[in-house]
Amino acid sequence: MVSVGLCAAAVAAALAAPAQAAQQTGGAAGEKAAEKGGPAWSLKNTGTDVRLRGLAAVSRRTAWVAGSKGTVLRTADGGRSWLNVSPPGAGGLEFRDIEAFDSRRAVVLAIGEGEASRVFRTDDGGASWTESFRNTDPKAFYDCITFFDSRHGLAMSDPVDGKYRILSTGDGGKSWKVLPSAGMPDALPGEAAFAASGQCLVSSGRKDVWLATGGGATARVLHSADRGLHWTVADATIPAGDPARGVFALAFRDRAHGIAVGGDYRPDQTSPSAGAVSGDGGHSWQQSKTPPPAYRSGVTWLPHSRSAALAVGPTGTDLTLDGGRSWRTVDTGSYDTVDCTADFGCWASGEKGRVARLEF
Repeated sequence: MVSVGLCAAAVAAALAAPAQAAQQTGGAAGEKAAEKGGPAWSLKNTGTDVRLRGLAAVSRRTAWVAGSKGTVLRTADGGRSWLNVSPPGAGGLEFRDIEAFDSRRAVVLAIGEGEASRVFRTDDGGASWTESFRNTDPKAFYDCITFFDSRHGLAMSDPVDGKYRILSTGDGGKSWKVLPSAGMPDALPGEAAFAASGQCLVSSGRKDVWLATGGGATARVLHSADRGLHWTVADATIPAGDPARGVFALAFRDRAHGIAVGGDYRPDQTSPSAGAVSGDGGHSWQQSKTPPPAYRSGVTWLPHSRSAALAVGPTGTDLTLDGGRSWRTVDTGSYDTVDCTADFGCWASGEKGRVARLEF
């Protein structure tokens, strides 16, 4: 544990160093920065140009990504090669979230109105897939999924009849059921979640789960401590009031400490208050003193750290060393989502088939 702690501190310190990293955009430049001692994103050749908003990091060697045109890719060698394991006949679907338990088991979510929202599951590394859920309600639009463990998970839809709809599974995604809505607060007019990074619904521990919103008059974060049966709601400090603004991603390192990022996804609009933090399980949120400088769609805690995290978006990657209170840009490459594993397998993915791993 001492060596792991020292490694986490070294990663955070190296990322914070001003040398090279602030201007790196991945690929050969990122590899050179890593060779000089500083962690940096290193682009991996995925062989595709589709946008990859879904990401599930399993380890430094294994990761899954999912995106447009029904695409699912998997690597088991640290990104040197990628296997196209897309479900047959899924070319017209838009995959936005994927959760993987190991190199063989994964669950992927397709978004959209009505039957476009579907869930697929594989037990053999993507060699075969089973469609385990297809939405039949034209008013539902599913955005994100999350798992508490390899069996218990949730998926969420934008409001249906004034309340967010929650799906639940207890068998690893093989079957799903709609949970009762009695414990769900009413949605605000125009409120919805953003299927931008697979991080609008996140969990920590055995039962705690959080849901991020935008589009309404106020951006909010909903919290459930019983796997989605009952919810409380808190206002977030990230501006909303427009369908393009709100909280886009959440990350909790335990059931108390959370980070929210977002802003306005339109490139011609500023996002001056794109970060917020919570120390009480999402019951209240405080604006970041120095927020990310632009819209951010993905966020993750660095492994084995109580204060370091990464946020990503189309204009760069930001690092915090104080739990989300202040951020600084350490890379200018475009990514939509980011995820880290306990063995320091930090991955990011985004537009034009971009996938990168943090190299040391």
